[in-house]
This record gives sequence, C-alpha cells and structure tokens, in this order.
Amino acid sequence: MNYFKFFIVLLLFINTVNSQEKRTIQIIQAGKSIRSSIEYPGANILQKENDLRVILFHDGAKIESDLSYYYFNENSFKANGQVIFNQGDSLLLTSDFLEYDGSTKKAFAYGNVNLTRPDMKLETDTLYLDRTKDIAFYNSKGKIIDNDNVLESNSGTYFMGPKKYIFKSNVTINNPEYKVNSEELEYFTETNYTFFNDKTLITGIDYSIICKNGFYDTTNQKGYFRDNAVINYDGKIINGDSIFFENDKSYASASYNVRINDTVNKSIITGHYGEIFKEKDSAIITRNALAVNIIKNDSLYIHSDTITITGPDESKILKGYYDVRILKSDIRGLSDSIHFNQETGLIKLLKKPKSSRYIKSLTDEEKNKLNPIIWFGKNQITGDKIFLKSNIVTEELDSLIIRGNVFMSQKDSLNNDRFNQIKGEKLDGYFNQGSLDNVYIVKNSTLLYYMYSDDGEFIGMNKTLASSILIDFLNNEISEVSFYRTPDGNVVSENNIILNEMKLPGFIWREEEKPNNINDLFSDEDKKLEIVEIE
Repeated sequence: MNYFKFFIVLLLFINTVNSQEKRTIQIIQAGKSIRSSIEYPGANILQKENDLRVILFHDGAKIESDLSYYYFNENSFKANGQVIFNQGDSLLLTSDFLEYDGSTKKAFAYGNVNLTRPDMKLETDTLYLDRTKDIAFYNSKGKIIDNDNVLESNSGTYFMGPKKYIFKSNVTINNPEYKVNSEELEYFTETNYTFFNDKTLITGIDYSIICKNGFYDTTNQKGYFRDNAVINYDGKIINGDSIFFENDKSYASASYNVRINDTVNKSIITGHYGEIFKEKDSAIITRNALAVNIIKNDSLYIHSDTITITGPDESKILKGYYDVRILKSDIRGLSDSIHFNQETGLIKLLKKPKSSRYIKSLTDEEKNKLNPIIWFGKNQITGDKIFLKSNIVTEELDSLIIRGNVFMSQKDSLNNDRFNQIKGEKLDGYFNQGSLDNVYIVKNSTLLYYMYSDDGEFIGMNKTLASSILIDFLNNEISEVSFYRTPDGNVVSENNIILNEMKLPGFIWREEEKPNNINDLFSDEDKKLEIVEIE
C-alpha cells in the first residue's frame, strides 16, 4: 500500500515537471549572459556576441533577438533588436521589440511589426498575439497583403484557425480591378470572402456598390448586399432591400423596393424584383412595375405587372405587359401591353390576343372593353391597336394612329347624358403643341353628334354614315366636322330621338377606369409600392 502511494506521488511529480518544462521558457543559446540587479532586478540579460544571437524557445516557438531580458521567476522576457518569433511553418513574426509571457502565451510586438503566414502578410506598428486562442490584433494602422488584395485598417483582429480578419475603422481593400471602403468587415484570407457589418463602398472599373450589410467574393467580384443597398452600374443606379451582383456575368438583380434610375435616359423604374444584363443592354422589373420617363419637362408614367428595357442608350425600347396604365399631363391610357421606342418616339398600345371563337362570342360592348383605350382631354378613344408618335426633337406628341374597330367618344358639354360618337376602321390624327388638332377616320365611318346653336339651344342629333370623316378640334372640343364621298345622314330633333339610338353599336363609356393621378395607376395591393418621383 505504501509502495502504491509512492508510485502515485512519483507520477504526479513527473507530470508536474514535464508540465513545468513545457510552460517554462528555455534558453537555447546566447552570446553572453549578465545580470544587473539594480537596473533589471530578477532579469537574466542575454546578449548577442559576434554572430551568435539570442535564441529562446517556448512551446513550439523559437524567438531570436540581439538582446533579451529573461525573467525566469515570471516566465517572461523582453526582446529587442531584429526580433524573430517563429512558430514552425504556421507563423513568422518580426519586430523591433517583443514582450512575451510564457504563462499566458501572450506576446506584444511593436516597431516595424510583420506577421507572415502561408496565406498572407501583416504589417503594423503594434501587435498583440494570443497563442492560446490563436488570435492576433492591432489597434494601430495595419496593412495585410495576400495573393490578390492589400487590406488596410486602423484596427484589426486575426483569427488564425478560420483564417479570418475582423477589420474596424477606415477599412480599405485595394485590388487592380476594384477598391473597398468600409467601417467594419470580416475577411477570410483563404477564400477571399468578405462580409460587411457597417457602411461599405465597393468601387469597380465600371460599377460601384453601397451597402451596410452583405457579402462579397473579392476573387470573382460577386456578392449579395442588403440594408439600403445601391449599385451604380453602367450609368444605372439600382436600389433595393437586397441586391445580388456578379461582375463576370455582367449581371445584377434586386428584390423588394427596387428602383432603377437610368441617368442617361432620364428614367426611373420601380417594382418588387428587377434584373439588369449589362452586356445585353437590358433590364426587367416585375410585380407592380412603374416606369417614369422625362419627356420635355413632363413625366410619362407607365405601370404594368412587368416592364423590360432593351437596347443601347441611344435607342432604348421599353415594353410593358399585363394591365398597362399610362399617365401624362396630356394623356391617359390603358392596355394589355405597351411598346415604347425612345429613339423613334413611337408608343404602341396593344390588347391581349384572343381566339376568334372567343371574340365571336362577345357583344360589341364586350369587344370594345377588351381594346386599349386613351383619353385626351374630354376625348375617349379605343381601337384594336393604338399608336402614339412623338417628335423626337421637340418631344411633343405629333400623331395618333389607330387600326381596327376605332371608337371615339366625347361627353356632350351641355348634357351629361349625351355622348358624341365616331366609329370607323382606321384613324389618323395629328397634334398641335400637344393638343389634338384633327382626326381623319376612314372605312365604314359613322358619326353621332349633338348639335347646338350659337346661343346653346339644342338643334338635334346628327347621325351620318360616310366613307371618311374629318374632325377638327379646338381646345380638345369638336369644332368642325367634314364628310367625304356621298355621306348619308340626317338630323333628328329632340322630340324624335329614340333612346336606344343615342348610342352607336359597341359604345361604352369607361371614364371610371381613367387614371387621373399616380395613385390611380395602382390597385389597392399595388399601392403598397412606394411611388418614386423624379426630382
């Protein structure tokens, strides 16, 4: 039993010695060793002599210097003079001065500090090293150089295990193809991945990105950005709650509260999701999309479910699909789709294609309801296809073309129950200084018009059929009507007017659908979308 107790004590003693040896700083070599109890009490002063430098060793680390003050009882030292701290192949630290505590395995290096690892090099003036936690940090300006980037900051912490840096205060990443400025970011030296935790600016050759939170692959120049994210990409400013960007594919996408500001073409598009393809000169916005184009100091609003923009800056083409609504100071409109060529100034309003069988099953009113519609002042105009042409120099409306099932209506200015109506197959109209000047309607043309004397006394209802009809307007009101090629018509007095003959076949008054302001462009669900005004 006594032998067993002795054996246990012996084992504990051996383990304690081994543990102490492991924790104790060892002197490997020195040119000479002196003591100065007055100036450096408790210190063994180790000095270089000739080519023989001071070498200390502690737990896998070799420390070389020209001079070292070694405190055995405190298990620490202070070294200076071309200090080299070498931890195998994993870490090389050089500095002018180094303080080291063997008990805590913490070091403090200062003066021309360089920390080198296989994946990077750190340059700073002061550095704290915790070998137990494998952490190094600095509070003075530091520079990190890896294979691809140069990173600088006022403060930084390096986690050696995951090979990760946390940089704070005036952080920059410099690369021949881009630059990053941030107040706080995480950087992984092995993957070159960067995560942002504060306001950040990324500037590439032809793009810039602003965000407060996100991820960026610095090798491939792609990332995901959130929190007031903004991309300036090829002259387009993209905002969104979240943005994905991939430079190699010339691609960017944004989600929620999306806004694309085309500074070249003076246009803004908003929606809930958007994509930009730089190489294809194209963009798409879906879900409650709204495009705002500046036309001669006036805003043209185009709303639809989906909007696409294609082509170079000098010849952009905008297309809108599904529930298109347009608003301008002098025009309102509805259609299933829209095609707007900014180079030619041509706008096409088109209806949704339907089968011939389906069309035959509809009444004339139901057919008219399906057609695109526009309003000019008091004039309501529908047709199978509506074309609006602007003068590309003056940017004012120049002409109106309608093909198929033309129907033009205007509420009687003196009687709200009466409507002036014109039908035909083709319409060609012209504008003067933005106001409708005249329209020419041909093929199976029919006019229903309420006539008054100069003093406002009702004369009768004029209903005339003609090969073609020319109508002149003044202040968007019918001022003169001319008939061509054997017109056939008569004037019916008020007492002889039959109620069901006061409307031409297919007539439908759609004033309740007319968008009078920006809010009218959106349904109740749509109105959750923030409307963007151009300043």
